[in-house]
Amino acid sequence: MKYLTVLFFILMSSSAFSQVANNKLITPPYLQKGDTIAMVAPAGILKNRKHVIDKAKELAESWGLHVVYGKHMFNQNYHFAGTDEERCQDFQNALDNPNIKAIWSARGGYGSVRILDKLDFTQFKKNPKWIIGYSDITAFHNHIHNLGYETLHAMMGTSMQDLPSDIPETISTFKKALFGERLSYTIKANKNNRTGEANGVLVGGNIAILASMLGSESQLNTNGKILFIEEIGEYKYSVDRMLQSLKRAGYFNKVKAVIVGDMTKIKKNTTPWGYTIEHLVLAVVPKQIPVLFDFPAGHEPDNRALIFGRNINVAITKTEGKVVFN
Repeated sequence: MKYLTVLFFILMSSSAFSQVANNKLITPPYLQKGDTIAMVAPAGILKNRKHVIDKAKELAESWGLHVVYGKHMFNQNYHFAGTDEERCQDFQNALDNPNIKAIWSARGGYGSVRILDKLDFTQFKKNPKWIIGYSDITAFHNHIHNLGYETLHAMMGTSMQDLPSDIPETISTFKKALFGERLSYTIKANKNNRTGEANGVLVGGNIAILASMLGSESQLNTNGKILFIEEIGEYKYSVDRMLQSLKRAGYFNKVKAVIVGDMTKIKKNTTPWGYTIEHLVLAVVPKQIPVLFDFPAGHEPDNRALIFGRNINVAITKTEGKVVFN
């Protein structure tokens, strides 16, 4: 029985990876006016942030959407927005409700991985919906990618701590992605870019979370894909350690290209580290693979929407980088 169970898991995993590798990820229905989205807090606490979350609700409502809050979203359990059971319940309820067309994370922080294995995606598979967020929400992006569905790396509720006039691209690209408008970006070149062109399925997210998924069923298979990475609040040696871990796990061996987003609030060592973030990235990515730095996505106010699981074209020249979603 144990042998059959292991064999079944291998076959199911192989099937999922085959589906993903063949670019057959399922696109959840795009939103339409009148649709309902659920805002939940699967990770960090939302202490004194209700007014910010209410602004996010008002933003979505201005687009003709309805927004419902998770029952336990404003609960407090030390670091977390409620206990693991409470956060899981809110997320599960949103997954199971066919009237909910998207699940929008109020914030990241840390904690999504604590509820990931408690969730049942049976009803989600019957009625796929957009899972939205970034940073710690990378745990969901990775896991759901392996189930064969696209997800949305985009602003969260707490992004509305900034004035809408200060984050126009963050908001407009999020809306475009939700309602099914095509995404296309052109950015200025970084002198450290590696030029080249590539086509493949976009995967990735926060480096720390990517590293924390290693060895689990949520670990990404990056072969033949385009990898996006971003980070916040780490020392350079920590970034290097995580990149080296990903390298040893084969993350960079067969990627088509690497897109590097925001590296925000990188801490300084008491003893100078001596290398730039660009150097650390280029050191782990094989020399023939194109690399695009300074893509505006991550923990800065300008956080452009990305559709994980979607096939994209990347073209990097000495003057600019283009990212076009198919």
